[in-house]
Amino acid sequence: MNEETQTGKDYFWIYVALATAALVGVVVMAKLSENEKYDPIRAQQNEEVARMNIRVLS
Repeated sequence: MNEETQTGKDYFWIYVALATAALVGVVVMAKLSENEKYDPIRAQQNEEVARMNIRVLS
């Protein structure tokens, strides 16, 4: 029984590491999808800024 308990404890940290890696992956993918979703809006804002960036010389 002692060997089974020790083996279970060894796998516990592997499971924790895998769960953490999966969670980080999900968060990164969510952030990347948000960036892609708002790219057209950012492009439009940059275009508007470029159009408004004129100087009047007197």
